[in-house]
Amino acid sequence: MINLWTKKNIRFAVLCCLLNVGFHMAQALEIPCKDYQRLYKNLPFEMPILERPVFPKTMVNIKDYGGQADGVTLNTEAFEKAIAGLSAQGGGTLMVPSGVWLTGPIVLRSHINLHLEKGAILLFSSDFDLYPLVTAVFEGRESRRCQSPISGKNLENVAITGEGVINGSGEAWRPLKKMKVSEAHWKKVLQSGGVLKDAGLWYPSASALKGDTADRQSFSSEADWLSIKDFLRPVMISLVECRNVLLEGVLFENSPSWNIHPFLCENLIIDNIQVRNPSYAQNGDGLDIESCKNVIVTGSTFDVGDDGICIKSGKDEEGRERGRPTENVIIENCRVFRGHGGFVIGSEMSGGVRNVFVSDCQFLGTNIGLRFKSARGRGGVVENIYIQRVNMFDIVHEPMSFDLYYFTKRTDSIPAVDVSTPIFKDIYISDIVASNVDKAMFFNGLPEMNMSNINVSNTVITARRGAELSDVTQVTFENVAIYPQEGPALLLNNVKEMSVKGFKYPEQMQKPVLIKGAESRNIDLPRGIAN
Repeated sequence: MINLWTKKNIRFAVLCCLLNVGFHMAQALEIPCKDYQRLYKNLPFEMPILERPVFPKTMVNIKDYGGQADGVTLNTEAFEKAIAGLSAQGGGTLMVPSGVWLTGPIVLRSHINLHLEKGAILLFSSDFDLYPLVTAVFEGRESRRCQSPISGKNLENVAITGEGVINGSGEAWRPLKKMKVSEAHWKKVLQSGGVLKDAGLWYPSASALKGDTADRQSFSSEADWLSIKDFLRPVMISLVECRNVLLEGVLFENSPSWNIHPFLCENLIIDNIQVRNPSYAQNGDGLDIESCKNVIVTGSTFDVGDDGICIKSGKDEEGRERGRPTENVIIENCRVFRGHGGFVIGSEMSGGVRNVFVSDCQFLGTNIGLRFKSARGRGGVVENIYIQRVNMFDIVHEPMSFDLYYFTKRTDSIPAVDVSTPIFKDIYISDIVASNVDKAMFFNGLPEMNMSNINVSNTVITARRGAELSDVTQVTFENVAIYPQEGPALLLNNVKEMSVKGFKYPEQMQKPVLIKGAESRNIDLPRGIAN
């Protein structure tokens, strides 16, 4: 017979076990309280200190709503019911356990944290019929697109967290260029179906191919848009006009088009995520921050087929009329592997970009490292950009590029300055090391509106060719070393008001600086180094 003392001890032990289990569950599910104040030390502009969104303690499991993690069952309805049920309770955390969760589009709601546990794979179906046409903004302009795999609009306090994977089945959506893949890969894709535009460009369907050549501006009916539906690839994560957003810990991969696209959002934290796409992924951008305010991107890795971390703010007249700049952005401790650019501004920047601080990043194997791109017709002002302590290796082209002739060419005619003239000014770049690159720098400005107040300091670049600067005003190089294998270390064309101090170059180079152009003037160089 169990005496009273023994019964009390058993009850106490059971209670302790329950409390211990509850404590560890809370530990596992709670979003830790991180302090981002360290990122604001010596920040060269004012920006509010961001705090992570807080969620109610309610937690539900997708299995409770009929979800099955077998990779075969379509869980679209289960996610819809779970999010609606959680929202009706005031919000909380939707747990997605380990397994393969096949689903169609998921629409987020306010005050909800979509949490993917370790081992969870959220796999979006490749059935295009599950993704209806919606109105969206893509590449800076309003258009029709297929619904994004994950979307949210006008939300507050929303998060995607955990240690799982989100896969957008992008290979079913994206066109493919033969030149970007191996012969074996190309043959496999051809055997899967689809249609060819020519011998080197494959589309997944006739509808997608039609969209490539269609005059969409002439469309007058829904039937017109539906006829090219497969061409209207969605971004994988679309967040529009959301406030207090957190993306943390998750691997985002294989997107139909851009991977993550926050648009018109405020107070956005991106912490310790991974973003992947194949190197051949058409429009496979990693992160496109468009017309957002107060943003932190920290401790994250990008390995994609296009630009890695990109800042945008709308395109041409539509972007200027919207007039929403991307401003107050901190990017630190990030790595970018393959892709067109490591850190990028443009080319859709018509609403302006200001107050951006990039530090302590590494770019490995990107086409371009720091990439600024625009063109006549864009308009917009890019200003107050600060970049420090960025190391680069194996850059295909330039570690530092300003190109205001993006997808255009120089002509003899010089247009008048108006609202469509892009302006780049007040840019500060320091403590850069770049090794094994092609051209050290490429500054390609406009004669009617020179880039101005561009400052580069404490920088070492080892390249095949030197730096080339055209149509720039008020340039400062201080303690810059450029070691090219051929040509001059510095080629200046129509450069005005330039100061060069502490310039280093190969010892055997007799004329390290070549000055060209009738507009070149007021260039202050150390004695004896120019042509």
